[in-house]
Amino acid sequence: MKKIQTQGVHHITMIGADRQTSIDFWEGVLGMPMIFEQPNLDVPSQNHLYFDPGDGRLITVFTDETRTPDPARNPEGIGNLHHLAFMVSRAMYTQIPKRLDERGISHTGPVDRGFMDSIYFRDPLGQLIECACYKFEPPVGISHARVLLEAHKLRVARGDYNISDEHLADAITLLVEGTQPTLSDDRTPKDPYTAKPPVWD
Repeated sequence: MKKIQTQGVHHITMIGADRQTSIDFWEGVLGMPMIFEQPNLDVPSQNHLYFDPGDGRLITVFTDETRTPDPARNPEGIGNLHHLAFMVSRAMYTQIPKRLDERGISHTGPVDRGFMDSIYFRDPLGQLIECACYKFEPPVGISHARVLLEAHKLRVARGDYNISDEHLADAITLLVEGTQPTLSDDRTPKDPYTAKPPVWD
């Protein structure tokens, strides 16, 4: 028996209401360009919109002009989607509350997740949306997921409740030391100050 090895998210498809509501939200609120559309090949009476969330992968929406938006909160039962999270830059993250407030969209405000910061709000159809911003940049050639794996190991070894800045910083140091060679014989921490360190002024 062999497993199926995935290599990333190909696309996520949502059930939408009418075409314009989907365009106005995914492109008009979240800035995702609509890159193409065609009929839903399984249900020809429906339309299929394709949006680029920023990494070249796809968010797609089935629309039907006979459906109207229902903002009621989506159910959170077993097997249901809880939320969709999209990555944003730190600069954009700081602007999100203001930009949502300008539209009258209710949101959580900034939420500290230890290894990232998040803001949550609902789309016009009641789906919970998260905009997330990592607190760290991984070393060149290493993914965010790899840093989080190493930070998790450190957190568990130290008996800490959740990942914090210290775990992330230490994980990054370990990954750099493990993947980037040096001509030095000793990479342990040093104190190059023979006298009292200078005072910042």
